[in-house]
Amino acid sequence: MCGITGIFSHKPVSGELYDSIIHLQHRGQDAAGIMTYDDRMHKEKGMGLAREIFTEDTMKLLTGNIGISHNRYPTHGGFSHGEVQPFWTSVPYGIALAHNGNLTNYSELAESVTKEETRYLNTTSDTEVLLHVFADGLHKENPPKSSEEFFELLCESVNNINNKVQGSYSVVGIIIGKGLVVFRDPHGIRPLVKGERSNGNGGKDYIFSSENTMFYPLGYAPAGTVLPGELIYIDENGKVFSKRLNKKRFSPCIFEYVYFSRPDATLNDVSVYRSRLRMGQNLAHAWKEKYPKKIPDIVIPAPSTANTAALSFANELGVRYSEGLYKNHFIGRTFIMPGQSERKKSVKYKLVPQETEIRDKKVLIMDDSIVRGNTSKEIVRMLKDFGAREVYFASACPPVKFPCYYGVDMPTKRELIAGNKDEDEIEKLLEVDALLYQNIDDLVEAVTRKGDHHIDRPCMACLDGNYITNDITEERIIEMESMRVSQRNGN
Repeated sequence: MCGITGIFSHKPVSGELYDSIIHLQHRGQDAAGIMTYDDRMHKEKGMGLAREIFTEDTMKLLTGNIGISHNRYPTHGGFSHGEVQPFWTSVPYGIALAHNGNLTNYSELAESVTKEETRYLNTTSDTEVLLHVFADGLHKENPPKSSEEFFELLCESVNNINNKVQGSYSVVGIIIGKGLVVFRDPHGIRPLVKGERSNGNGGKDYIFSSENTMFYPLGYAPAGTVLPGELIYIDENGKVFSKRLNKKRFSPCIFEYVYFSRPDATLNDVSVYRSRLRMGQNLAHAWKEKYPKKIPDIVIPAPSTANTAALSFANELGVRYSEGLYKNHFIGRTFIMPGQSERKKSVKYKLVPQETEIRDKKVLIMDDSIVRGNTSKEIVRMLKDFGAREVYFASACPPVKFPCYYGVDMPTKRELIAGNKDEDEIEKLLEVDALLYQNIDDLVEAVTRKGDHHIDRPCMACLDGNYITNDITEERIIEMESMRVSQRNGN
């Protein structure tokens, strides 16, 4: 679940790409990279947070008015510097690419790239494989001369990707001597939005990103979403070409609205903030129906992605909303930390209970989701340690029962608390006095109630086991889980 940005501008883009990485830091805190282009490519990337990677001196070297950036949250590949995006190949033209998503048929593609296309792979990253599949489609003995001809070649290459590649992919890329390229998989699983601004000379600058959170501070106006299966090309003169190459059921990831995206983002023409408000409303109605006599004294969110849902839940229930858990914002997001022990240890560093808000009260904790259960269990224990009389727990998301293979780090079913336990067993394990999960239909309604979104049905494979690419077999599941475990162990 990475963050990507591509910018075409009338002025140098490195500063705006850096700002974009900062705005998307919540989407990946393992690594980051920037690549810009003038007469040649310039790159800087590294492990860690953006402020640890980029310096004033290195930023000065990133010249050019076209560029791409990437925040890394690894779901495929290792954890070394060599896995950090953007990736680059010199043949043909010189192509740089950054990718958010996950290719489910990586093994077959990697074999095809190395044996049939005779290209060498430096990493186990699926992004590198995607780059080579894309590059191979652009390799012609008689290269196109005009932008119009090159766009037709791009259409051929991306069509080839759509036919060969399974999984999720939102992509931004640079091609030397040509310009900026953007495309999205036919289901639109991973987000990709676009913005525009006047350059003061009668032309426009363009930005494409995983979220639109940086548009306002950078002076861009939202211009909708890159459509599923759409290819957009901006040549070096600023001429825009676009075509929707492939149209399938529009199924964007629902977990973006539950957890990953910032609340001020609008994805697929749907407000994340308003979706979360509706999640809380729907869950409150379900709570009153299931637990009419269990009315909490206060509702406390597990900060901060659950804040919005908790606020509307409390309003609907007619009880007080309280920030009874203080969050240390200098601790990263625990969900995307590598390893169970690291996640469990960080919970107590990250969250500190407010005793005056908790002692002798019936406390309801609202969380965005319960994935592994470690954070939830620690929060419940904290509240009891600080004197809560009763502890209730509500999840804005239904039980996460299945691994995600489209870019969220839920690689094995045994890691998921709901993967092998029912709700009664989870309630006992968490040691709460009442537990309620969101209903799937209520979650879908919360996301799709408003907005000119054209969403057919969100991807909810992690909730219902319906893998929309139709290529997830038991054999493939075993293969992908084994690969992920091996990569985590550094093998």
